[in-house]
Formats: sequence, C-alpha cells, structure tokens
Amino acid sequence: MIYNSQRENLIIPEYGRHVQNLINHAKGIEDKEQRQLEVNTIANLMIQMHPQHKNLLEYRDKIWKHIFRIANYDLDVETPSGVRPTPEEDDLKPDIVSYPKRNSTFRHYGSYLKSMIEKANAIEEEPKRLAYYKVIGSFMKMAYKNWNREHYVNDEIIKADLKKISEGTIVIAENVSLDGLLDSIEKRRKPSNKHHAKSNNNRGRHRNNNRKRR
Repeated sequence: MIYNSQRENLIIPEYGRHVQNLINHAKGIEDKEQRQLEVNTIANLMIQMHPQHKNLLEYRDKIWKHIFRIANYDLDVETPSGVRPTPEEDDLKPDIVSYPKRNSTFRHYGSYLKSMIEKANAIEEEPKRLAYYKVIGSFMKMAYKNWNREHYVNDEIIKADLKKISEGTIVIAENVSLDGLLDSIEKRRKPSNKHHAKSNNNRGRHRNNNRKRR
C-alpha cells in the first residue's frame, strides 16, 4: 500500500490527485494537436467540478492558470484567451486597501459631515455661509436625537461639537436656534387644520348623500 505521504505533493489540492496525474500525463504527449485536445478535456473536467461558475469567463481563465501552475508551467498548449500564464503571476499580490480615516468620536453625525463643513467654508458670501452653518447645526441636532432618543441634547452641545469638528472654523452665535430643521419635519408630519376641515366636510357630504339614498 502507498500512502499519500509517499506520493507527489498536490500543487492545488482542491482538484485532487487524479487531475494532477492527468495534467502530468498530457505533458508527455508528443503530438501537439492531441496534447491540446487532452488539456481541453481536462479543463472542462475541472470546470464541471464547480458547475455554478462554468459560464463565467473569468473562472475559465482561472482554470487555465491553475492547469499551467499544476504543470509547473512546462506545458506547450494554447489557452482560450491566447495569453500564456507565467510563474511570475504566482508572486503577484493585490494592492493593499487603506481603511477610511474617520473620526470615531463623532460618528453618530454621519460620514458626510466633514464634506458639508468644507463646502460651507468655501462659500464666499457671509449671509449665505452663516445660513449654511445653521443648517449643518440643525442636521447635527437631528442626527444626535435619532442616535440617542433617551438623552436630552441642547444647542450648546451641538455648537461645541461643531466647533471642535470644524477645528474652530465654525462658531454659531448663542442666540441662534438649531431647531429649524426639526420644526419643519414636525410640520410635515402633522396634517394642517385646513386638511382636517376639508376631510370633515367630505365626511359630512357622504353622510348626507347616504341619507338621501335611503
């Protein structure tokens, strides 16, 4: 009995020893056309091992790269893409993705607050810039209340946070209220008196019509 520890090491274990033996056998075929047919068959066999990816072009290219890797790149056949894999591709590593740099202390205000502050500071007209500062403060107060509904928040807390986040570039006066955005949202949620009166009139008309029909 021959144990696996005594056999040749598997280069890519997921395809098994039989696939590796077939590729090594194909390397020894002298006729180029017959060798190409043999490797094409092996490639289709490897694709059938993962049928959920068989229609993906990128997966087929990956299969052919694995075939050349298993053959130690000593295989004289043509790939469907026409590009012959090389050993240097094994050393390629993906680019390191940098983590986003965000201030975790004030993350409850959202990730777009910094860009809002930069846009506001870029406004040249002072009245328009000050109005934008107030909108930012109102937005921060609304975001704070949505984040922690049980904790009371006043304008002083928001103004202090805004000053700290903006590194002192934004200072809102003490007499400026930051409830404008919240008040406008509450007004939208509450139906107007005219709407109530109109709905009551419509109900009364329907009742009168029903009485006449009876």
